[in-house]
Amino acid sequence: MEINVKNLEHRYMPDSPFERLALVDMTLTIPTNTYMAVIGHTGSGKSTFIQHLNGLLKPTKGEITIGDRTIRADEKAKNLKPLRKKVGIVFQYPEHQLFEETVEKDICFGPMNFGVDEETAKRKARELLPLIGLDNDVLEKSPFDLSGGQMRRVAIAGVLAMEPEVLVLDEPTAGLDPRGQKEIMDMFYKLHKEKELTTILVTHSMEDAARYADEIVVMDEGTIFMHGKPDDIFSKPEAIRSVGLDVPETIEFLMKLEEKFGVKLSRNAYTLDALVDEIITMLEKEGLA
Repeated sequence: MEINVKNLEHRYMPDSPFERLALVDMTLTIPTNTYMAVIGHTGSGKSTFIQHLNGLLKPTKGEITIGDRTIRADEKAKNLKPLRKKVGIVFQYPEHQLFEETVEKDICFGPMNFGVDEETAKRKARELLPLIGLDNDVLEKSPFDLSGGQMRRVAIAGVLAMEPEVLVLDEPTAGLDPRGQKEIMDMFYKLHKEKELTTILVTHSMEDAARYADEIVVMDEGTIFMHGKPDDIFSKPEAIRSVGLDVPETIEFLMKLEEKFGVKLSRNAYTLDALVDEIITMLEKEGLA
């Protein structure tokens, strides 16, 4: 599902002493099936932006089009339920939203709230468990008897059960250990590919943005500072640093190698394996291996 943002502005508490401009003149197109990472320092407008994607926030100027639905600043947004079915948002610590007495009931709650019958909702729950890395024997367990990582997967399944066409991930690995972070991110990437989703990842992890995203948006002071492919973005390290961000550690290491040996290396070595391959190639060219 394509998303088009045109001159989007959002002000919190307008016409009050606490008025604050959070988004300003933001224009962006996210093509169908794109995996886009949105990065920026705290307060840059990332979370405000994604809350416009399913109508949680309304523009104070401009408009946003998600598929065939357009929300404009000068029009009252009506009947947002279909939009919220198409756009699923996984907020930070989604396990805090669990509340049912069993895992099955929690996963089924969303679809049934949108009119899906109980039998179909239960079938969806069973189908989703292997995709999120859980066994069927957890269905009858209380979600609060599971580990933290398992609880998060159940909460994610509840979003996926509504079969969204757009999946928005707001710092989805917050609070997880490094292994858990990689497992969750790999799971999302697999879902993105298999279900042909449009995926929007809000993250502070430059490594995740580089590793998974087709396109990266860098936000600063409520608007788009940079937008492009990972190679384009990370080829401008000084620009990234100027807005309080860092390049991925692998790219930082490659830059130091370039300076040390006076060579030009590929900037698409975002993983350790790719970095090792790039170093071996360089050593072979220099006759050092």
